[in-house]
Amino acid sequence: MSDNKKEVNAEMVSVNNAEMVSVNNDELTSTEEKCITSAFTLVRQKNGIAHLVIDVVGETMNTLKAEFAEQVSEVLAEIKSDSTITGIVLCSGKKDSFVAGADINMINDCKTKEAVMAMTRQGQMLFSQLEQLNVPIVAAINGTCLGGGLELAMACHARVCSDSPKTALGLPEVQLGLLPGGGGTQRLPKLVGVQKALDMMLTGKQLRAKQALKAGLVNDVVPNSILLATAEEMALPVTLKNQ
Repeated sequence: MSDNKKEVNAEMVSVNNAEMVSVNNDELTSTEEKCITSAFTLVRQKNGIAHLVIDVVGETMNTLKAEFAEQVSEVLAEIKSDSTITGIVLCSGKKDSFVAGADINMINDCKTKEAVMAMTRQGQMLFSQLEQLNVPIVAAINGTCLGGGLELAMACHARVCSDSPKTALGLPEVQLGLLPGGGGTQRLPKLVGVQKALDMMLTGKQLRAKQALKAGLVNDVVPNSILLATAEEMALPVTLKNQ
């Protein structure tokens, strides 16, 4: 083989290796970004309970986004496949916020009626999957729990909130000319009654912790210092509670 051919082949090998390294780096970066940007983390506890922590990266408050659908589906599949998980506590990684609602940009991005319907159906299906989990799931609420955040909490089997003055629960969508689209119109009346539900949905009225307890929206109100422990106790299967 001539020296020129050797040089050409060497260059081709060099280019191919560089492309492979670039592809591998891209795949690694993509995987890393997926892990880093995931807003949902499953943290297993020693008592069989797992904390499903919502923490939207780079934001001071949690808001629901369209891209979370795949993340939620993945974490629900993980829960269903792990027989050691006996209960779930849904909680926030933010200090004084559970979920402040849906990201308004998600709604603005919908340009057609079909797009709005598809987004709404997607949210309804995810909340239904949460509701149909075969292990107890309890929402531990501290801080703002509004709009889609409250709809998410209502899809859980029970709710406990902190007595913090920053804790507020409501469906304020009407103030934007909207009605709850994630199942809130169906779940809220079952919890608080039709009259109270209509008052909340048509005025956007928010309830403080003790008001929410009195209305039947939450099952218990406790100091934030024992919020997670209380939620874990509520999420234990009945057989364990009676032992």
